Formats: sequence, structure tokens, C-alpha cells
Amino acid sequence: MSLFNRLDTHLAENDLQAVWFAEPNGFAWLTGGGDSVVDREGDVGVAAAGYDGDGVTVVTNNIEARRLRDEELDEEVTVETFEWYETSLAEAVVSVSPTPAAADFDVAGFSSVDASELRQPLTDRQIEQYRDLSADAAAAIESVARGASADDTERAVAAELRHELSARGVESPVALVGSAARAQQYRHYTPKDERLGEYALLSVTAQRDGLHTSCTRTVAFDPPEWLEERTRKAIRVETTALAATQAVAEEGGTAADVFAAIQDAYDSVGWDGEWRNHHQGGAAGFAGREWIATPDNDAPVVAPQGYAYNPTIQGAKSEDTHLVTADGVETLSETGHWPTVDVSAVGYDVEFARHDVLQR
Repeated sequence: MSLFNRLDTHLAENDLQAVWFAEPNGFAWLTGGGDSVVDREGDVGVAAAGYDGDGVTVVTNNIEARRLRDEELDEEVTVETFEWYETSLAEAVVSVSPTPAAADFDVAGFSSVDASELRQPLTDRQIEQYRDLSADAAAAIESVARGASADDTERAVAAELRHELSARGVESPVALVGSAARAQQYRHYTPKDERLGEYALLSVTAQRDGLHTSCTRTVAFDPPEWLEERTRKAIRVETTALAATQAVAEEGGTAADVFAAIQDAYDSVGWDGEWRNHHQGGAAGFAGREWIATPDNDAPVVAPQGYAYNPTIQGAKSEDTHLVTADGVETLSETGHWPTVDVSAVGYDVEFARHDVLQR
């Protein structure tokens, strides 16, 4: 089902005349990748994109209208402008929208919309954008990891990672670098002035065109004996999650069904209960995670869709973004220039090539 057919169904089922998106990922989704962000600390961008069954309308102030028209929007998008000093974005949307209507931000008299459900599954155009983004993110993180040394600090490596992503036109809402000491203590290793030491984990969530891709790479200089074993066990949990996702999507199951397979995988590799120490990831797309797998999450598992699972075993991690379809599982965040290992899933007759530890 195309994006607009999906929206037509949503309007009809909810007795709506229009639906509006001002959160940046919703805006990007509806406009095919348009960027409405100026202040990256804000929850809402400088414009709202709406659909009323006939086409897309963008409402923005007079400061931003020309730039959005020239650089962010397709020609067929209608742009409505208001003077920045006269009213607010929400009030401007009310003035141009048919009603009843819904929005993903606070608009007087409008109901709310769960944009995440509408954004799944991915369209053909979005899949191609996703492939391009993920390849660029993988190239950036692998380039930085290959150039890192044991004497580099986490902060210096993170700065280089953000630079490499930016040079490719990619934003980096998450850029984590964990030294050997801190990666064993913390699952989210926000960069500090700590030398990398024996090994390092580099993790990124990268964004372009509203889409988000996540990946982790492990680079070893003089690693502890257990690093390779724990990494490969984490890889096996991730492989199981991917196999389960494809099966559950075909069966019409939920995120909780995938999580049950993840729990079984941790038990099988000898780390029962380790899942309690970090979330395991889930569906990815126009958010870092559209949903996260938990024991009771009833979110539907759909295909074709991006999925990014990130199992950890103390000091080790495996993470990439994949496209799961009815036909198989495609690793999106790869370059073909990083060592891989073939790993079988727990409970499924399937094996995937996954990114291994790079020995330096």
C-alpha cells in the first residue's frame, strides 16, 4: 500500500478530513525526506505537513517558506505562509486545514495521530533512501574505527565519527564510543576523556531524509580473551532476532513474539537474563526505533521494514540495521570491507553473515 493510500484509509477509518505532521520525522515521512529542523533541541520543526486526500500542504512562517520551497519540498507540494510575529504554527494550521483533523503535535480542536504506525511498512522509495543512508553510515563508522588507536580518547574518536557522517550529509543523533574500561561497565558509553585501551565499541544512530540507521563496530588492539566469544554470542542473539522477525511478520505476530525468541537465544548462549541489562532494539525507520521489543509489546511486526537489534553481553555488542522482507533479510549498514562471521540462529534453520571484531 502506498503512503497516500495508507493515509486515505486512515482518514476514512477515523472520520477525518486531514492529518498533520510537525514532528521532524513525520514531516520528513510525508514530504519524501524534507528537513524542517532549525533548532535541534525542539520537538517540533519550523513547518507542518498535512494531507487532506487531495495532496500535501506545508504550513510555515515567512522566514522559512522560500528555503523549504527551494531546497526541501517537491514541486507539487502546496506551501501556505504566515507572518512569524502574528501567530503560531499550530494556529496557522487551524486556519488552513479542513476539519475534523488530527495532528502529531498540540493543535487546538484536533485529535492526535500515532505517526509510527502509519510509517510502517516502508515504501519502495524509502527503501532506496534507506540503502543509501545505511551504506554511508557504515562507511563512516568503519573508516573511523580503522583509523583509531589504543591511545585515542573516546571523545576524539566520537568527534571524528560525527565529522565523517556530516561530510556525507548525515546527522548523528547518537554517536557513542566505549573504551575497553567503560564498555564493560556501561551499555551506553557516552564519550569521555578515556583512552580506548585494549579495544573499543563504536555505536551510531545516523539520520538523513528522516530515516534512521544504527550500527556498531568493535575494533581490538590487545583484547581480553573473552571479547571474541562474547561478541559472537551477541551476534547469535541478533541473528535469532532477525530470523524471528521474518517469521513473526509472515505469521502476523507482535514484537513480544520476537522478544520471546531473543530471551531463548540469551539462554541458549549461556547468558540467561542478560537481556535485562539493555534494551534489545526493534523496528527502525523514521525513528531510531519505531518500537522496542519487550515481553508485552503488542506492536505488529510488518514487512518490508527496517529492523535494528542491539544485543549486548557485558563488554560486547552486535548491531546493524536490516531490511526484513517476505523474501529474506538484507543487511543495510554494510560496506563489504569489514570482517564477517557466519552465525546460525537459535531455533531457526537460518544463518547470516554478521560483522565480527576487527583485529588491529
